[in-house]
Amino acid sequence: MKIDVQSITKKYKNKKALDNVSFHLDEPKIYGLLGRNGAGKTTFMDILAGYQLASSGEVTVNGKSPFDQRDVLQHICLIKEGDNFQRDMTVKHICISYRYFYPNWDQELADRLIKEYQLPTNKRIKTFSKGMLSAVGVIVGLASKATITIFDEPYIGLDAAARKRFYEVLLEEFELEPRTVVFSTHLIDEVSLLFEEVLILQEGKLILQEKTDNLREQTCAVTGKVEEVEAFIMNKRVIKTKQLANMMTAFVYGDRKEAEESSLQVEGVPIQDLMIYLTEKQEVQVGW
Repeated sequence: MKIDVQSITKKYKNKKALDNVSFHLDEPKIYGLLGRNGAGKTTFMDILAGYQLASSGEVTVNGKSPFDQRDVLQHICLIKEGDNFQRDMTVKHICISYRYFYPNWDQELADRLIKEYQLPTNKRIKTFSKGMLSAVGVIVGLASKATITIFDEPYIGLDAAARKRFYEVLLEEFELEPRTVVFSTHLIDEVSLLFEEVLILQEGKLILQEKTDNLREQTCAVTGKVEEVEAFIMNKRVIKTKQLANMMTAFVYGDRKEAEESSLQVEGVPIQDLMIYLTEKQEVQVGW
């Protein structure tokens, strides 16, 4: 399903959570929606999932607004960090409810994951630990088979082994039946290899949308003597520089091959570090 985001702004009193954001997601991929706390990620995901309306601009899914449109919403599943379900429900009741709402619900997958995560099906979830609640969330998101599946820090209570299993199943299911997965997380290093495209928000603005392959090919850190690095980065897009004595490291976006052919030391820049460096800038440069 095609997602069009056209100049959306969302205001809460005098603060803009989103500020004139526009982009398109045209094909099934696993997208990483990244940014620091307060960047506007959760607000955008709420709007996409039809939970609220933008103050101005619009988000459409195949040309339709998701807000209060059941025929659109039954193809969108948003799983948040918490409060996804009524606390008096059981896992069994949750599966029944979601099976009626989502036309592609996969009960066989849900049953398998319930067993793997060792969840009791007849106990009310208000008795569950944080890890168990996180497991219920990721199970529902995966089993919904929603064409647009949104995960907003859904596994915060899971241990490393349980998170790893979630990533494995997500990738397995995506390869079997591709869908648009929007993934917001602070554990970027854990999941960055899953991302096919990355979007970074800062202070309500979109500062980057790029395919991860391009980022890995084009972004690098070059280290050498100050005068050599300064000469190399001239007229290039520089993300950040660090200097110690007569040595300098510059993080640049450009022709990595050119850097490798120089006498400078060249290293890749992990997606998590790139996000940190970009959002450290004092002035947001939209369209970097």
